[in-house]
Amino acid sequence: MTELKEFLPFLIPLVVVQLALLGYTLHHILTHDHYKRGSRVLWLAVTIIMCNFVGPILYLILGREDA
Repeated sequence: MTELKEFLPFLIPLVVVQLALLGYTLHHILTHDHYKRGSRVLWLAVTIIMCNFVGPILYLILGREDA
């Protein structure tokens, strides 16, 4: 248990950033109709299944269409 307490100052900001990135990505997917590649369902699945930074980053790089 003491080992976890040592890592909390590092883990808490990571969790906050991860949740903020996931929230922004989900908001963007749900409010936009056009994507570079794939569809809304595909990007929702990728983002939710790979919610540990990977899914949102993949969407922002590969799926987000600049409007």
